[in-house]
Amino acid sequence: MSETKSNSRNALLMGAARGCGHKSPYTGKHMTGAQAIVASLEAEGVRYIFGYPGGQAIALYDALYDSKQITHILSRHEQASVHEADGYARATGNVGVVCVTSGPGATNTVTGIANAYLDSIPLVVITSQVPRAVIGTDAFQESDTTGITMPVVKHSFLVQSAAELPRIIREAFHIAITGRPGPVVIDVPSDVANESLVFEYPEKVNIPSYKPTYKGNAKQVKAATNLLEQAQRPVIIAGGGVISSGASAELRALAETLRIPVACTLLGKGAFPSDHELSLGPVGIHGNVSSNDALMKSDLLLAVGTRLSDRVTGDSKQFAPHAALIHIDIDPAEIGKVFEAAVPIVGDAKMVLASLLDQIVKDGLVAHTDDWLAVIAHNRAEEEARSTEVSADEEGIEPVSALELLSGLLDQERSIVVTEVGQHQMWAHRTIQRNCERSFLSSGGLGTMGFGFPAAIGAALGCPDKQVVCIAGDGSFQMNIQEMATAMDAQTPVKVVLINNGSLGMVRQWQKYLFNKRYSQTTLSYNPDFVMLAKAYGWNSLRVSQPEKLTLAFSKMLHSKEPFLLDLVISPEYDVMPMVSAGKSLSETVLAGQVEGDAHE
Repeated sequence: MSETKSNSRNALLMGAARGCGHKSPYTGKHMTGAQAIVASLEAEGVRYIFGYPGGQAIALYDALYDSKQITHILSRHEQASVHEADGYARATGNVGVVCVTSGPGATNTVTGIANAYLDSIPLVVITSQVPRAVIGTDAFQESDTTGITMPVVKHSFLVQSAAELPRIIREAFHIAITGRPGPVVIDVPSDVANESLVFEYPEKVNIPSYKPTYKGNAKQVKAATNLLEQAQRPVIIAGGGVISSGASAELRALAETLRIPVACTLLGKGAFPSDHELSLGPVGIHGNVSSNDALMKSDLLLAVGTRLSDRVTGDSKQFAPHAALIHIDIDPAEIGKVFEAAVPIVGDAKMVLASLLDQIVKDGLVAHTDDWLAVIAHNRAEEEARSTEVSADEEGIEPVSALELLSGLLDQERSIVVTEVGQHQMWAHRTIQRNCERSFLSSGGLGTMGFGFPAAIGAALGCPDKQVVCIAGDGSFQMNIQEMATAMDAQTPVKVVLINNGSLGMVRQWQKYLFNKRYSQTTLSYNPDFVMLAKAYGWNSLRVSQPEKLTLAFSKMLHSKEPFLLDLVISPEYDVMPMVSAGKSLSETVLAGQVEGDAHE
């Protein structure tokens, strides 16, 4: 069964510890710091640790050897360890845990930590450190891990004694999952790992300076309902915060009650059903023209759990010029950072949306958006008739059609789609239908090539009852291709659909439209034979270059009980369309066949 805990966040909001409902069997026992780390992780209910050993981490790995609860997943690179833990966390809602050694082991985690930080993913990353006596002397494999990671963590600890390890780990898990989730680093000197203590795991956490706000201000909630009552052209923008808080049901109830169209960001995909009549579909720099038009013409935006990044808004100075903004976010730093909110509401999305619904019922608000929805439907029909995707000029497999076919073959309730970063990511975002939260995992804020494949391994471990499919590009896939060994070692039957165009497709597309087709360093001339490489790792694999063979190929892949790579050969001339160039307004959309400056108005 999946490890997703539907009530875990509610339990945390009540102050309960994840996995700490009973007293640890190790309480009162003498043990080393390394053993205390393992005992603490077991008390938190940890099932999987992703990592890579090394000299300063030997004591901790020796302690892990005796754990009957925790399974260690040996990645082939520390960056991949973090992405695997990240994918596990996104798919399950639980904290992902990483363990690596000092120096290069720790520095290799930085990209993964930054990726999790920007996407608000809860991780606890345990890095080993040189002994306390030589910290600061440039000892062998020493790095200032807390200093290096400080800008990209929610909090960090440099452990000074073994006695404080249980408290620190308890606090780390609490900080990682509560409020706005994020990664926490615990740096453990190797002599601390060998130091003795009497184990006692704290039942409660007391951090006076850390008190996240969950319940929205009642006056602000009332002010928001007043704006909703007056709005003629409202739009809801749902971000990853809706998924983090488990607020999909409340979001849908609000949208259906007031008949408000809903746009989901990349990280919010799945928070609202893609096939719902109120779903706007993709928005932003690669969004539908009709969807972006709705944002630009709206008179009220209800933004929930999103920081309204430039990938969604385009030029922020020209975005939604006629709209008032209701901004709901658990992180007060996000409200007003880019746009001034007419009604700011700090709080947990699930709780705030529930309060909004209660107030709407109390005030007797009714839907009055029929005319607005009719305009959107008309624009959508026109766009579909215009067909903005390139499809007729190239031979072989057309990526959008291929992914549409895949989407139809996936069970919405029992599948997770993970993407790498690039053109394939946007094609998947635009094409793959997702109706459930935590069913579409992608790197948003950092846009990390190499994230998707290891994240798929983590998701498969966390949700073994679900089909996990990674959609990758040939450039991104090679960033962490060594994790094919990890997938075999961990016995995770992940599927990789490789969109193989022999290029760094997204950058090449920008060069095509913005730099006069000067394709500087975006052609991947010496790609390996991915089918043969997959077989070398023990995977099943298949290459397809003819559209008529796709259905059978997808069937073979999805029915395989083992890891499977499907290499889809496509032309590098396929582009992600529509597109909005960096710094341009969403109204300046470039369609297929146009050039920069010839935008849709």
